[in-house]
Amino acid sequence: MVQNVNLETTINVSDHGRRLDQTLSLIFEDYSRSRIKSWIEAGLVTVDGQVVTLPRMEVSEGQKVVINAQIEDDTRFEPQDIPLNIVYEDDDILVINKPAGLVVHPGAGCHDGTVLNAMLFHYPQTQNVPRAGIVHRLDKDTSGLMVIAKNVEAQNRLVRDISRHEVVREYEAFVCGHMTAGGVVDEPIGRHPKIRTCMAVVPEGYGKEAVTHYRVLEKFRAHTRLRLRLETGRTHQIRVHMAYINHSLIGDQQYGDPGRMIRSASKEFSRYLATFPRQALHAVKLELEHPVSGEKLQFEAPIPDDMLDLLEHLREDTQAHPDEIVWS
Repeated sequence: MVQNVNLETTINVSDHGRRLDQTLSLIFEDYSRSRIKSWIEAGLVTVDGQVVTLPRMEVSEGQKVVINAQIEDDTRFEPQDIPLNIVYEDDDILVINKPAGLVVHPGAGCHDGTVLNAMLFHYPQTQNVPRAGIVHRLDKDTSGLMVIAKNVEAQNRLVRDISRHEVVREYEAFVCGHMTAGGVVDEPIGRHPKIRTCMAVVPEGYGKEAVTHYRVLEKFRAHTRLRLRLETGRTHQIRVHMAYINHSLIGDQQYGDPGRMIRSASKEFSRYLATFPRQALHAVKLELEHPVSGEKLQFEAPIPDDMLDLLEHLREDTQAHPDEIVWS
């Protein structure tokens, strides 16, 4: 089956002067740089309305880039018998509770063993749906709820609703530092200026709008349990925003400080924190309008066992130091 690919973007200041193929591969992460290069060379990419065929062309801030291409089904993606924890299912959509450690979509360094491979095995009809129906992602080491489309109609409507911020996604997280109140982080996110595998809060005009709401669920001596709601869905958004306000997620090897020492903590507790195997982040709630019937749907997935165990350790540390607070 042939899939139409229609993409557009406006070049940010941070990408000014970079090669066209490199820039587009960073913006449209679902497509490899080699594929984007081939589209450019085939004349399927326009910049400010003009067809360009040189992948090495340097882009400028404010330019509008449009891709209109077609791709055949990607035969690299093989069906694999990977179990899915199904929370809800009908003829059009599927809601799963993804465990930590499971990658959503094949990419660099991970060619199989993903949710996409599982979808192709359990629902062969999704080979006719772009990305096997996947409309949003969770990081490999983030657990929780995801909605997946079973057909193109459902996928298109879900993508539309997500882009309009009409799908509610809430998370629970355990962060470093004692926080007294909730708030909002409204800071743009873009590629890290030096570490291209990371995202970062960047100056206005250099990234995309990103808004994260958070409230305090439980306070510990040196940590806080949060409930967070996303207005936008940028890559690593919660992890980047929490690190930006100096409250990185426990276990976040990429944006946090796993070696951070907690004053007066026992050796056992310090070792436990230092070796917690993933960022303590779980997609706990999902609300959406059914893409075909229009029915309002709501799903919840309690935090998993590893985060429950972390919760007990945090409470024990707080009880052991009832009069001491570590703010950050």
